[in-house]
Amino acid sequence: MTLSVSALNEQIKFLLEENFSRVLVEGELSRITFHNSGHVYFTLKDSSSAISAVMFRGNASKLKFRLEEGMKVVVNGSITLYKPRGSYQINCFSIEPSGQGALALAYEQLKQKLSAQGYFDAQRKKPLPAFPSKIALITSETGAALQDMLRVANARYRALEIDIYDVLVQGESAAPSIANAIKIADRQGYDIIVVGRGGGSIEDLWAFNEEIVADAIFYAQTPIVSAVGHEIDWVISDFVADLRAPTPSAAMEMILPDTNELYLTLDSLSSQLTQSINQKFSTQTQELMHLKNLYAQHSVEKRLQQKREEIVKLKDDFAQTIAFKLQNFEKDLLHIQQRYPQAIESVLNIAQHQLLNLQKMLESNNPKYKNKKGFAQIVKNAEVVDLAALDVDDVFEAQTDAFVVTAKVLKKEKI
Repeated sequence: MTLSVSALNEQIKFLLEENFSRVLVEGELSRITFHNSGHVYFTLKDSSSAISAVMFRGNASKLKFRLEEGMKVVVNGSITLYKPRGSYQINCFSIEPSGQGALALAYEQLKQKLSAQGYFDAQRKKPLPAFPSKIALITSETGAALQDMLRVANARYRALEIDIYDVLVQGESAAPSIANAIKIADRQGYDIIVVGRGGGSIEDLWAFNEEIVADAIFYAQTPIVSAVGHEIDWVISDFVADLRAPTPSAAMEMILPDTNELYLTLDSLSSQLTQSINQKFSTQTQELMHLKNLYAQHSVEKRLQQKREEIVKLKDDFAQTIAFKLQNFEKDLLHIQQRYPQAIESVLNIAQHQLLNLQKMLESNNPKYKNKKGFAQIVKNAEVVDLAALDVDDVFEAQTDAFVVTAKVLKKEKI
């Protein structure tokens, strides 16, 4: 019986799909093509063989990690024949990384990608205000995490406005729900946004490992705190957020001040301030007193007082000096008074004796007493001169008390 090519391929297709309806094949990915339709085409190979494979859009959209060249995987699918070309291939229902879980691989892939893009850089993280007045909690309204956060907030810091954004925190729709809530809350002017949920498996927490949530956190202008799971759980949102809290309740303890501690701090600061003010006041008072003393010592009034005291002292000294001088003068005067009669008498005696001598001299030199024979007074030019003062031819007068003779020197000889 002769078969057409189509008939042969149809029979082969039936046999393959009937006998290989479910296969698990391990191999290495090669020649991966992501089609615009959403389908993924690739080759699965080992050291000696290769087989074509396809993963249609419906199944490809469920992949948690990205297929990469050379990756070793386990494919779950069926063998099908593409009749137009007569080639068979594996129709993949799911793909798991060989040796590790798909979610673990997806986590590492996204972590490396975002790290390379700077999503985790410390310098881009925004500081959180010390005293927030308005915060947003993005979580499930029915979850225990919300009640834990509200309980801590109520105990620590009641001067706070809290808005709750109810979102899905697990399942396929959780990531878009969380990302959308972050974008809406970011426009409302909150001081802090807290994104979180309680603990769970990696599958339960997976929404916080999605790139859409990481993008929403990265581009938000409001400081964001990631508070997902327990302390040992680390999700992608922890790395992107401005602050990572180990648990939801710990997040509230980290971002909210403790009112009781504030009261204690205020009391301590008040005491310190009072002590400081008192110390400052005491220091300034001492300084003021010191300045007042300096001013008093160097003021005009002080100087005037000093001058007055100096004047009084000078007056006293002057009075004492005058009194001393007067006392000494009185002693001298008494001594003088005692010696005065004798001194006067002695002076008078001396004066009388001198007067007598002068009278005698006057009488001896008076011309009228010079009447001795042969004696006359020589006068030249109305002046009495000595005979030796006359020269030859000089005209002179010889005077007595009774006569004047005019004569001329004819000859002068020394005896």
